[in-house]
Amino acid sequence: MAQPTNLTRIGLAGLAVMGQNLALNIAEKGFPISVYNRTTSKVDETVERAEKEGKLPVYGYHEPKSFVQSIQKPRVIIMLVKAGAPVDQTIKTLSAYLEKGDCIIDGGNEWYENTERREKAMSELGLLYLGMGVSGGEEGARHGPSLMPGGSFEAYKNIEDILLKVAAQVPDSGPCVTYIGQGGSGNFVKMVHKGIEYGDMQLIAEAYDVLKTIGKLSNEELQSVFSEWNKGELLSFLIEITADIFGIKDDKREGYLVDKVLDKTGMKGTGKWTVQQAAELSIAAPTIEASLDARFLSGLKEERVEAAKVFKSSGLDSILNDQHQHQPVDKKKLVDDVRKALYAAKICSYAQGMNLIRAKSIEKGWDLKLGELARIWKGGCIIRAIFLDRIKKAYDRNPKLANLLVDPEFAKEIVDRQSGWRRVVCLAVNYGISTPGMAASLAYFDTYRRESVPANLVQAQRDYFGAHTYERIDMEGSFHTEWFKIAKQSRV
Repeated sequence: MAQPTNLTRIGLAGLAVMGQNLALNIAEKGFPISVYNRTTSKVDETVERAEKEGKLPVYGYHEPKSFVQSIQKPRVIIMLVKAGAPVDQTIKTLSAYLEKGDCIIDGGNEWYENTERREKAMSELGLLYLGMGVSGGEEGARHGPSLMPGGSFEAYKNIEDILLKVAAQVPDSGPCVTYIGQGGSGNFVKMVHKGIEYGDMQLIAEAYDVLKTIGKLSNEELQSVFSEWNKGELLSFLIEITADIFGIKDDKREGYLVDKVLDKTGMKGTGKWTVQQAAELSIAAPTIEASLDARFLSGLKEERVEAAKVFKSSGLDSILNDQHQHQPVDKKKLVDDVRKALYAAKICSYAQGMNLIRAKSIEKGWDLKLGELARIWKGGCIIRAIFLDRIKKAYDRNPKLANLLVDPEFAKEIVDRQSGWRRVVCLAVNYGISTPGMAASLAYFDTYRRESVPANLVQAQRDYFGAHTYERIDMEGSFHTEWFKIAKQSRV
């Protein structure tokens, strides 16, 4: 295997699909790179790809020692291995040959507290550590991902020149990378980004369901609608690929492939972490939670098949059909309403994600810049969208913005779309079609915009059964009432 005449600029350990693609991306940007994998065939495969894709300066090593020693000092090594124990094992293997001032970067989907633990352990050895979220899938890794590095600022500066070139480039706002902040902030931001992605995907799936089931749109019509949406305010990677999906014919049978895909969604855990963190921090994230619940329910395929039989035999389908057979749906109006509902619900989902990031930033003292996060998500990542530019501008206008919903521009956009949004949710409810994401977003909006909510009754109930006390709207202090005694006397 050819070796470099000089030391390489950087190393990468872990050569599954993401690792291979990121290594080739780095090499293509002019940085000679050493690569290592415990399964040596992956090393040879990566070097062969580098040769085929333009004789890129990728150099493979089968032994960790020779791999580490091939990199110029201070050494920087990116790991792209499975989260958890494999990361600790790889760190142990590599750190045996590293020297003070060298740096390890974990580019996987890691739990942020693990990164903080490792950074502390590495610093005791005189080593630097970064936890770096990498978003964009294999295509992003190869041609320009969104990168979210957090941890040692010194480590970030050692690799900044590489990251600025390797990241996705957006013409009007620059490379999709920035130093996120201290500790595990890079991993935390990537995690919430995945939660927002869950919400986005669920809302799009609901838009599809309403258009297909109620509007009776064919796959050809759906492709046309989503392609049109992708030219306006909903312009995004997810809308673009959804339009593509509707146009792909099945290569094994008649018809379209999307109709043959099993309705059972997988997940890797980052969405669940996001919802758990929202609960820990007491941040309402109902749209993201609804998307996670929808995935859980989709997994109950066998139970749903049986439930469908039960309710069909009980006559529910006939009742729902009878209610609507004399009410023809105006397709054009429905498409317009669904577009409005999707956009408005999306604002709520992003507001929830941003509020979660801010709450964690305050708790940990990370001082995260929400507008800058929106900027680096504009390219490379799965949630990249024109919409993110509006979010960046909202935080530029007011860095202390309490919630995206009250930014004057977003507030106006929601008001302009809310009647269509309500029509879609009501229509879906009446047809027996679940739109948990759109409905959760609407409930979030309607609760947040109301000066008074029925929590006064809940507080009264808590005080009644548990003497938890309550505050009053007309005087200071905490109060407790003997509700039970008063009610008993009044019943006498």
